[in-house]
Amino acid sequence: MNLLFLGTSAGVPTKQRNVSAIALQESKGKGWYLVDCGEGTQHQVLHTRLSFHSLKAILITHVHGDHCYGLPGILASAAMGGRTAPLTLVAPKGIQTWLETTCAVTQLCLPFALEFICADDLPSIEFENMAVETSALSHRVPCYAYTFTERNVEAALDVGKLDRHGIPRGPLWGQLKQGREVAFEGKPLRSQDYLLFKHAPRKVVIAGDNDQPELLAQACAGAQVLVHEATYTEAMAEKAGEVGHSYGRQVAAFAEQVGLPHLVLTHFSPRYPLISHTVPSIADIQREAQSVYSGALFLAQDFSEYHLDKAGHVTEQTQEPPG
Repeated sequence: MNLLFLGTSAGVPTKQRNVSAIALQESKGKGWYLVDCGEGTQHQVLHTRLSFHSLKAILITHVHGDHCYGLPGILASAAMGGRTAPLTLVAPKGIQTWLETTCAVTQLCLPFALEFICADDLPSIEFENMAVETSALSHRVPCYAYTFTERNVEAALDVGKLDRHGIPRGPLWGQLKQGREVAFEGKPLRSQDYLLFKHAPRKVVIAGDNDQPELLAQACAGAQVLVHEATYTEAMAEKAGEVGHSYGRQVAAFAEQVGLPHLVLTHFSPRYPLISHTVPSIADIQREAQSVYSGALFLAQDFSEYHLDKAGHVTEQTQEPPG
């Protein structure tokens, strides 16, 4: 499972960072999911190996433009590229209204079905290889986090348990191995109770804008990675007042409290440049987070890529310069 950051700036783009967009890839060469798509995301995709033909779903965290203004362009590019397969869009209700109006006014006719799922209903969605759950956050508008959990993890039957429970060998064993729930002697049997998984399902939480990281405590249970905004340092957050954003120390303290092994920070205010010897800079957010967090900390840049392996370890991937 890979995380590829297409935009890491908050509010407006900078010369080094585009606005919010994150691609989650099931594995290289397979399907992928796009969380948020600020203006210019389709251009960022051109610098990667991602294809709109293999895009499974677009998930929008909230209606602010730096998280959604790129949506019509992406859909248009997918259409002009010949996509015909249906595409799932998970987003707040306002996105559907805005998009329908945009398509009507600009005469954007899509040659594929756009299957809208309202995030305001906090849906749980199952794709072939991924289950996605929605969590409500705290921001100036309704905003959400999306939790991606790997499905179809390689597993073996717990033969000893099946024998102890008197479940006869045959079709029932095969159905349980396939992940199906079956009935035996009038009682339901859940496949997960009779499988020995070779590794824990990989689980990644990707949050939108949020000033209360603790709202993600339940979503982060068993997760290996949290991706969360760190728009400010603590001092700047105090000056900014209640704007619905988090700061580095705040998010890192939460991650430490719930025992998250990996934390990726993103959505940095343009006032924090990459140049470390300036004041302020991204280095200030990093130092602040590191002061309270003992896990593996990453501060994403555009085109940063992180691989989550089956053992639950994250490594940063070497990237070629965008061309």
